[in-house]
Amino acid sequence: MAALLLGAVLLVTQPQLVPSRPAASGMEPSQQELLRKAGTLGDDMQDSGATNGSAQQLPQTIIIGVRKGGTRALLEMLSLHPDVAAAENEVHFFDWEEHYSHGLGWYLSQMPFSFPHQLTVEKTPAYFTSPKVPERVHSMNPSIRLLLILRDPSERVLSDYTQVFYNHMQKRKPYPSIEEFLLRDGRLNVDYKALNRSLYHVHMQNWLRFFPLRHIHIVDGDRLIRNPFPEIQKVERFLKLSPQINASNFYFNKTKGFYCLRDSGRDRCLHESKGRAHPQVDPKLLNKLHEYFHEPNKKFFELVGRTFDWH
Repeated sequence: MAALLLGAVLLVTQPQLVPSRPAASGMEPSQQELLRKAGTLGDDMQDSGATNGSAQQLPQTIIIGVRKGGTRALLEMLSLHPDVAAAENEVHFFDWEEHYSHGLGWYLSQMPFSFPHQLTVEKTPAYFTSPKVPERVHSMNPSIRLLLILRDPSERVLSDYTQVFYNHMQKRKPYPSIEEFLLRDGRLNVDYKALNRSLYHVHMQNWLRFFPLRHIHIVDGDRLIRNPFPEIQKVERFLKLSPQINASNFYFNKTKGFYCLRDSGRDRCLHESKGRAHPQVDPKLLNKLHEYFHEPNKKFFELVGRTFDWH
């Protein structure tokens, strides 16, 4: 079952590379003013938009996390909508000091060209767990709409480990077993970073200091895996997009064991790197994980006013 859950994180053909130079023609007036205040919009940028009327725009929506929660799947599903323009890569603007020091002009240059009616979306899963990010995003746009996709915290920990494990294996580097990370002197190692990333209530409290809950839509990652269409419908409504994505855009691939996408006659499925099985874990250790997250999960449910079907 864990493999099936992990497997539904889709990674498909991505948009073309965006130019490195920001374009201001066709940009919303509020965005132009923001860039002028930041000192990153010069007169030479005023007419650098594409001749077809498209331009690079600061994102109106950001997928802020969580790592190994299904952010790539969510972005690719959302990209089925004709009014969505998605940034190609994880930009890491707000959480990496080197990038943030370049200013909003650099951030703008990482965005895809889009038309005025389109919604520009960026995703960087590390934003959710980075303490400085909420205030920085709020400084850019206090009205921005945020998407957060979460899954069972225990499953997320296992996926987190699995990704790093395979990254090391591909480089032919040894990597400790998951037990060596999760256990210390027979007890759960609460200093393991993957555990911290799954303490959703801690990170959510930080975001709610700067954004009202109505500006943050939480996508149920486990439900997105089992039945993606209803979850994407909710995202469309939250973003005030016209209902363009249909049930016919999703089909269950029996061979792979999860949903794939169908867009304009093209079938798109996950990259093999996103369908890896979790390591075998002793049931007693799994129980320790479930027990550890029991109270934090309750705090998160109370914080957001809804519950999730987690262990």
